[in-house]
Amino acid sequence: MNLSECATRGCGLIEIYRESLIDNGPLPAITDYGSGKTMTYTEVARRIARLHLFFEAAGLKPGDKVALLGKNTSTWICVFMASLTYGTVIVPILHDFNPADAAHIINHSDARVLFVNDSIWEHLDMDMLPELRAVVSLDTRKILAARTRGITTFVKTLSRAFAKRYPDGFGPSDIHYASRPSDDTVILNYTSGTTGFSKGVMLTYDNVAGNVAFGIASRLHYRGSRALSFLPLAHAYGCAFDMLVPLAVGSHVTVLGRTPTPTLLVKAMREVKPNLIICVPLILEKIYRKMIVPMITRKPVRWILALPGLDRAIYGRIRARLVEAFGGEFEEVIIGGAPLNPEVEEFLYRIKFPFTVGYGMTECGPLISYRPWREFEPGSAGSALPVMEARIVPDDTTPGQGEIVVRGQNVMKGYYKNPQATEAALDTDGWLHTGDMGRVGGADGRTIYIRGRYKTMILSANGQNIYPEEIEAKLNNMPYVSESLVVERDGRLVALVYPDHEEMDAARLSYHQLEPIMEDVRAELNKLVAPYEQISRIQVMPEEFKKTPKRSIKRFLYR
Repeated sequence: MNLSECATRGCGLIEIYRESLIDNGPLPAITDYGSGKTMTYTEVARRIARLHLFFEAAGLKPGDKVALLGKNTSTWICVFMASLTYGTVIVPILHDFNPADAAHIINHSDARVLFVNDSIWEHLDMDMLPELRAVVSLDTRKILAARTRGITTFVKTLSRAFAKRYPDGFGPSDIHYASRPSDDTVILNYTSGTTGFSKGVMLTYDNVAGNVAFGIASRLHYRGSRALSFLPLAHAYGCAFDMLVPLAVGSHVTVLGRTPTPTLLVKAMREVKPNLIICVPLILEKIYRKMIVPMITRKPVRWILALPGLDRAIYGRIRARLVEAFGGEFEEVIIGGAPLNPEVEEFLYRIKFPFTVGYGMTECGPLISYRPWREFEPGSAGSALPVMEARIVPDDTTPGQGEIVVRGQNVMKGYYKNPQATEAALDTDGWLHTGDMGRVGGADGRTIYIRGRYKTMILSANGQNIYPEEIEAKLNNMPYVSESLVVERDGRLVALVYPDHEEMDAARLSYHQLEPIMEDVRAELNKLVAPYEQISRIQVMPEEFKKTPKRSIKRFLYR
């Protein structure tokens, strides 16, 4: 049975990867960018088999938790896939979490084994992690700490144990894994949201299979295609579409493993030439502002759109420059994880850049809606997947709008050891309350339009719903504004602005000179918003906003 048939017929998740490892054996599977070393699918299968021997020696049983804390690498991926195929529950932890938060997650998840980068382990203490049996280095694969000497001894003799288990050598006939019930938890993914409260999302084999099967059926990746993985694999978005889907079909995944600065990212894309690009808005917006805007003018994007001289030929040159920057051989750029700036979206759509905006959340592992770029409707977040339903819980103040709720195969099992949060998020009919406000409609009746987060919505004195994200999107395209937050102070709206230092330096402006400029910015902004959305003042922030590893601003710190 081929993979397409496997996905269509609803094969178990483990079976999909067993088929892929066998069918794609000699093909390149994973490369660490800049290392010059590539693992084939057969070599990945061999690494998984070695890890399974270690799991046995550590006394791990199906359902036990394996924590994974480190930067994206081929070893990180192998540990993840070994856990998935063994039947243990993988607990991927974003490497940017501070040590106290990481330790809390390790303990809360009841992890028995931890795989971690040496530099991160230096800030953790085995005595504060009482349930751990062993800690393994992702850098050297050596034991960093263990509660029994036997585990350390076994790792030193692992090659001998592997040769004994497979005396005739390891081959395709040795790739077989026990199946697991579809409703068993396979990933315990702790959220890194902007509210300051991290919860352990229980994703089942069926939840993950829903995402993977959609990726296979949609040919987002395909046998022999190339993927550049630069989003955190510990986050559901990068995990599903930069790792799980590519490895299910025989793609070649190159792992960047470094902070994706615009310069490094453009260089890597030109070298790897990915066939699909999974991206968050911040990265695309930075590349756009640093590369494209200087080609035309120093003015904001909304003024660029109004320039009469931008005819089709110029649009074509701009599009070609952007396509080249992304490697030149991709089908589309899928943007998710946060809203895309509407003015940037409008410009990219006008020049026919091949991008689309999807919608998801960790609780859906992550995908809820998507539409290919040729069918993309500006202002939307795609159509609900075939395995998902979406509707709104009406908001009395705004007809036709309300909280978006979703139901279907991708919806999580619940929050680990948190029945109160589970009950608040999942109603008795299985609808997941997303916390996002918007509407569902469009020509297909399944298109999702998002306005903002329920928790960030501000109610004006006149009873009007104010979505700060919409105001911030306009403000972020103003001169000398790098990023912003709109908050309520004493019944009035205040904009917190972190200035664009590069633009200030180019104009030789000091902070003292910035004050009257920001007042002009405020006046210009207030012409673009409704009367009840008027900004009373702008407060310049001396430091960049604190962010989650997904690069979303931690809004709760600035209320």
